[in-house]
Parts: sequence; structure tokens; C-alpha cells
Amino acid sequence: ELDLVESGGGSVEAEGALRISCAVSGNAYDMQCLGWFRQAPGQERETVARSGSDGTYYTAAVQGRFTIARHSAKNGKYLQMVDLQMDGLKPDDTAVYYCAARPYCSRGLCGCHTTSPYLFWGQGIQVNVSS
Repeated sequence: ELDLVESGGGSVEAEGALRISCAVSGNAYDMQCLGWFRQAPGQERETVARSGSDGTYYTAAVQGRFTIARHSAKNGKYLQMVDLQMDGLKPDDTAVYYCAARPYCSRGLCGCHTTSPYLFWGQGIQVNVSS
């Protein structure tokens, strides 16, 4: 089991910037792949960005505006931090953002960018972008 705790959400005007962070604790094997997902009201949850040993991935809507970065945590309780720097925010970026993790190999597939579902999730954090 992993514990994922998001922080840093809030409200910002269009073209502004926010950084959201996720602190991850638990079995290092289970956090080999880390990602950010989001869900807007009335819409399905979608991938925003993923990071693993096989590189990073961004959905087209955020490419060039968002940056995912993972690093070792300074807090002894947590092993990893994964940040999402969001620049040039648009009202369409308004959503609840979720941090998630899974092992590199899951359900017979290996790689952080396969269709295997992410298994461990944070509670979500709200990001509001006004026009």
C-alpha cells in the first residue's frame, strides 16, 4: 500500500501558474510509475502527465505548459515527491487533480505508459482557473 498526499492547489486567473505536489510513502516498488490525472465536472478522469524510468508523457492539451518532476522527499516519512508545475493555465484546466502510482510492471505489461491502470491514488486537490 502507498500513501499519496497532494498539496498546493487553489485558484488562479488565466495565464497564471500553480505548482501542485504529491508526497508518496510506502513500498518503493509500487511507486516506480507516478502520474497526475484530473477530472473536471461532468467529465471522465484523464491523464495529465506520467513519469517513470521509460520517460515522461504529457497529454496534448498540456504539452509545453505543464512539467512533471519527481525527486526524493526531504521529509523522512515520504520516499518520493512528484510535482506538477502548471504554467499558462487556462479555464479548461479547472479540475480536481489526482496523484497516482503503480509498479513498472503491472497486469502482464511493463512500462509506465501502458494501458495498465494506476493502482494507488491520492485524495485529489482542486485547481480553479478563472477567465
